[in-house]
Amino acid sequence: MRTDHAFVDAVPPRRATPRRGALLRAATVAAVAALALGAAGCDVRLNEFRIKMYDQAKYEPYEKSELFANQAAARPFPEGTVARGHLAADRPYYTGTLSSGDFVPRIPLPPAQATGSEPASEVAVETMTSPAAADPDAWQPQPMTAEFIARGQQRFNIFCSPCHGRLGDGNGMIVQRGYKRPMSYHQARLRNMPDGYFFDVMSRGFGQMPSYASQVPVADRWAIVAYVRALQLSQNARLAELPAEVQRVADDALAAADDNSDQEPSDQEPRDGE
Repeated sequence: MRTDHAFVDAVPPRRATPRRGALLRAATVAAVAALALGAAGCDVRLNEFRIKMYDQAKYEPYEKSELFANQAAARPFPEGTVARGHLAADRPYYTGTLSSGDFVPRIPLPPAQATGSEPASEVAVETMTSPAAADPDAWQPQPMTAEFIARGQQRFNIFCSPCHGRLGDGNGMIVQRGYKRPMSYHQARLRNMPDGYFFDVMSRGFGQMPSYASQVPVADRWAIVAYVRALQLSQNARLAELPAEVQRVADDALAAADDNSDQEPSDQEPRDGE
């Protein structure tokens, strides 16, 4: 048998018969048609699913329902429902008051810090291990730190100073534009108020002042109270109450001021006979 290239090249290729070509074309057309029909069917089913997902079997807000006696589909929350992280069972911290109705005298610790646990989020989560679970009036005073007061200063300047002024004297910018002037924080009555009073006013409003509970979180309201106390102390501090090193600085400043006042010439002209 010859297996050289000359023999292979001499064998003529097999040609398709007319009948076989027609069958191939028919099969191709049938396959394309089947694919097209399948794709169309898939599109129809996908669109049907999309419509069902968009228009689900549910009640829209304020839609009528025959299932309930008042025919309202929207149902009220069950009694006692509390949003996650908003249990607020620690009365002194979340209201600034005690069960007797008196204001808490000093800024209380957040519940999570009072129990020695870390909060799961920015909003302290109340647990049954809190002192409030056993005694609703139990609270611990919040230590004053520079960071805590600085936070209060920032929040005070944003939310409070437009009316109360940066110094807390009630001469804020909108007061200078005609708004009713609030009382100065430096009057004796407000200096002697407990810390819970200022928290309560921020939470519920007082007189012309609206509530800021929806704008300022609980922790920031207490920080503002701390800064208000710092403002009051800055304008009413006694020299003997200051630390020794601060007293020395104050004494030197007062002495320098006295020397300058003695050296300044008087603006009044001497009268006859003087």
